[in-house]
Amino acid sequence: MESESPTETKKGKSKTPKKEKESILKQKSPAEFFAENKNIAGFDNPGKCLYTTVRELVENALDSAEAISELPVIEITIEEIVKSKFNSMIGLVDRERVDEELYDDYETAKAREKRLEKEARAQEIQAKNAALGKKVKEHAVSKSSKGRGEASFYRVTCRDNGRGMPHDDIPNMFGRVLSGTKYGLKQTRGKFGLGAKMALIWSKMSTGLPIEISSSMRGQNYLSFCRLDIDIHRNIPHIHLHEKRDNKDKWHGAEIQVVIEGNWTTYRSKILHYMRQMAVITPYAQFLFKFVSDAPDKNVTIKFARRTDVMPPVPVETKHHPSSVDILLIKRLIAETSKQNLMQFLQHEFVNIGKPLAERLIGEMGPEFSPKMAVKSLTDQQIVRIHQLFRQAKFDDPSGDCLSPAGEYNLRLGIIKELHPDMVATYSGSAQVFEGHPFIVEAGVSVGGKDVKQGLNIFRFANRIPLLFEQGGDVVTRTALKRISWNNYKINQTQDKIGVFVSIVSTKIPFKGTGKEYIGDDISEIASAVKSAIQQCCIQLKSKIVKKMQAREQQERKRNLSKYIPDASNAVYNVLQEMAKSHASKKKRYEEGDADILQKVSDHLITKETLYEKLTQHVEKVDYEMALEYATQTGVREEPREDIYLQSLDGKANLQHHACTLNFP
Repeated sequence: MESESPTETKKGKSKTPKKEKESILKQKSPAEFFAENKNIAGFDNPGKCLYTTVRELVENALDSAEAISELPVIEITIEEIVKSKFNSMIGLVDRERVDEELYDDYETAKAREKRLEKEARAQEIQAKNAALGKKVKEHAVSKSSKGRGEASFYRVTCRDNGRGMPHDDIPNMFGRVLSGTKYGLKQTRGKFGLGAKMALIWSKMSTGLPIEISSSMRGQNYLSFCRLDIDIHRNIPHIHLHEKRDNKDKWHGAEIQVVIEGNWTTYRSKILHYMRQMAVITPYAQFLFKFVSDAPDKNVTIKFARRTDVMPPVPVETKHHPSSVDILLIKRLIAETSKQNLMQFLQHEFVNIGKPLAERLIGEMGPEFSPKMAVKSLTDQQIVRIHQLFRQAKFDDPSGDCLSPAGEYNLRLGIIKELHPDMVATYSGSAQVFEGHPFIVEAGVSVGGKDVKQGLNIFRFANRIPLLFEQGGDVVTRTALKRISWNNYKINQTQDKIGVFVSIVSTKIPFKGTGKEYIGDDISEIASAVKSAIQQCCIQLKSKIVKKMQAREQQERKRNLSKYIPDASNAVYNVLQEMAKSHASKKKRYEEGDADILQKVSDHLITKETLYEKLTQHVEKVDYEMALEYATQTGVREEPREDIYLQSLDGKANLQHHACTLNFP
């Protein structure tokens, strides 16, 4: 009997594994990468996509207006589009269901009967509770009332009065990912440089509809109109229409319109909170927000009025600090520089390297380096040597001149405008440095206010944009909760309505997480600056709170003394009358001064009203003297000392310097 071949099974089939297909090297375009990883850019789900789209459009609009020093006027409209209207927009005819069991929201007769019984019981309980005067909870909407696959669509429109865009640049500005005007080293609002491009990608993924852009620049007599979408696989714009139109109104700015899938119901509060916080940090801007729906009760219109005409300066691009660069960046700077030799390269491409320091650095690099050597001829080993020296050498810190913080004035105005607190204190720190990047921390702390919950209400801003998500791990939240002893500043952390506002601006914000929604607590320089800024605000508030407590105690003291004045004046007057009678009948003799008083009582020159008036004056005097003594002992020491300069009386130009205590109400 022949033995069975080892390569054959009992059924006679070969065991030899199938030959695997050769792996093919593939590439992805940037647009394709972000489409597949949209959560990185904040497009996690339909609701978050709607929120992020609004945020990106608003921030682009602010940047555009500020770039030409124009006070921003921004209109943002979200229009709800029902399914039938959306289908007509894309030319799709509505079709009735044929196979009901195929759909996610299908329920059997038994399941429907069970659901109706449950709803009836719930309504019965609600009716009983209402009859007893108890609080009635709203009945939850059944899951089956809306199918998993039923999407909601929204047309988002943002219009601004900014600088607009050059006609020929519009397709690439919107249809090519990782192309833009914000890629220098400077303070920017953007997190990835994607802006409206990611909204366009999400629109293409969820609706297939293009984006529409209208734009005009100052002095142009035409308006650019462009309708386009993006070729995700090739990362290039797909232009439907690009033309010039009449600009009769001489309008300048941009209007962007995009239709996306979203969820207004779940992200309504987040979007409105974002707009409110944006109004706090940019009180010089005017925002008009609208939500438009076929159901009138869902419509929302909110206007955030401008409070000031003072705008912060435009952030300027700066050079790299030597301690913040890596090998790859040094190579890029060498490739892009217009300078010929090493000396010029060091002086021109980096901050805080003057000629003397550049000579010392080149001398420290080794004998193979010289000031006149061609910078383009540097080898990889020499570049590594430069990088190592940059990391070890001591350099002056970069200045904060390139940064554009909101400013104490604007921060205070924004807080007062939106929260209407009982008292507020603000502080702006000086520029500090982490890893070679300058940063500035500004803070505001308010007590009381409208629509403010009890306890700590934390508002975080990075490069003048609100951060609404992942608050727990943020350096501001941790500092406010764990590192500030609120009781030391006469503030009750649980009972008082406390608003904590912290704004951080920098050429590099050290975000954590893929969504870049919070600043980590692991950078000691930033953590220390945040704590110091909040404490400075608390010190100012403590002074105000102490004064308020003194005023309250003074009123209480005065009230307690004043309520006894009528009884005391009556009692004293009755005693004086009895003494006057005794004196008149010569039953008892009094000294000359006392006798004069008793005679005045008899002659009705001293009455109850006279005593009442004198006691009232005495209470006022004693109360004032006690308050003055208390303030002298405690309050004055808590007031800040400020330097003021007084012009001399002899008319000379020199100024006499006087340090004195200024007390402000």
